[in-house]
Amino acid sequence: MLDGKRILGITLARGGSKGVSKKNVRILNGRPLICYTISEALKSHYIDDYIVSTDCPEIAEIADKAGAEVPFLRPKSISGDKATSASAIIHAVEHLRDNKGRQYDYVVELMATNPLKEVCDIDGCIERAVIDDRDCCVAVHRIWDQHPSRVKKMIQGKLVNFYPEIPESRRQDLTPPAFIRSGSIYVTSVDYLLSSGARYGTDNTYAYVLPDERVVNIDNIDDFRLAEVKLKNRGKK
Repeated sequence: MLDGKRILGITLARGGSKGVSKKNVRILNGRPLICYTISEALKSHYIDDYIVSTDCPEIAEIADKAGAEVPFLRPKSISGDKATSASAIIHAVEHLRDNKGRQYDYVVELMATNPLKEVCDIDGCIERAVIDDRDCCVAVHRIWDQHPSRVKKMIQGKLVNFYPEIPESRRQDLTPPAFIRSGSIYVTSVDYLLSSGARYGTDNTYAYVLPDERVVNIDNIDDFRLAEVKLKNRGKK
């Protein structure tokens, strides 16, 4: 709880994965991937209840052993490739309200596919949303070589700018600084979530900037290898 606001933490972890088989429980440096997120979530000073929403009994068992609450198996109708994260989060909020009498003011989605986030990032996002009375706070990181001024489209083979670029610019000179959602942490007010059906997007959405060393979004096996390297480097430090 923070400033009298009750906060639900949730990780969505469905069994199916096209890029990497059984991605959420694949072993990463000796631990199932999802366990990195669970362990940091349980350290939060503000999360009142933390659950894992999954359609997979194997994931449910691993999450339970790691200390997360698994109050249900998610219906197949909101577990497929086309199901949105928001629909699964709304299901969880409504299930806990209707079946356990739990009411929340904010929900924090902690994505298992970024195992590098730390509790300071989780609580930092929560503080930014709750203390400043924002609808949403999203973890982002700065992009460098992929700055919008370097992104082009082609029209009949001709390169055309999306955004003006000064030729031969160094990446550190590209302005203004550009950021992208990290696929890591989303804090959303329950009122906004239920009324809009979205995790973010309002004009009252704010950012929490993750440092580069705590950013990886695992979609494929190369991302797994990058996460392994970053975790090993963290261990050396």
